[in-house]
Amino acid sequence: MTATGQRTADSYTRTAKSLHWLVAFLIPCALTMGWTMVNLGVSPLKVKMFNWHKWLGICILLLVTIRSGWRLTHPPPAMVPMPRWQSVSAHGLHVLLYVLMFAQPLSGWAYSNATGYPIVLFGLLRLPDLVGKSKPLAASLDAMHIALGWLLFSCIILHVLAALQHHFIVRDGTLRRILQ
Repeated sequence: MTATGQRTADSYTRTAKSLHWLVAFLIPCALTMGWTMVNLGVSPLKVKMFNWHKWLGICILLLVTIRSGWRLTHPPPAMVPMPRWQSVSAHGLHVLLYVLMFAQPLSGWAYSNATGYPIVLFGLLRLPDLVGKSKPLAASLDAMHIALGWLLFSCIILHVLAALQHHFIVRDGTLRRILQ
């Protein structure tokens, strides 16, 4: 990385790193909040948590959109040498992570709309409805949102385990590219 934040041959840009770590922090927060709030009884706290969960989801969606645009215009450094099955798996996991980082908040947004609740970002900006109110659709979207949450969580665990394996076992510098 140069002093101006430009990517070197073996490192991501400062912007790419910042977006990665911000999203990496926010997604577990949203997942934890989602899993916690559904087990609460009806209360003002539960309503607040639902709103914060929605707001986090929309912020993640916006950040992932920015991150995707950045990645398209600023290609990542070349992967370190590894067996073909590992590079194909890594690429596939990254693609799946991006798909899930879009699908998860969009399914939550649609679910909220299908239950008849609009999303009003930070209580200030009402977002357009993606779908109309529908109990059967809401039930399907709720199941989809939950399943996508677990799939996203599982993929994040795989991503972290692979990064740690590259760092501590293979020692090939893969993790350092996003850390330094």
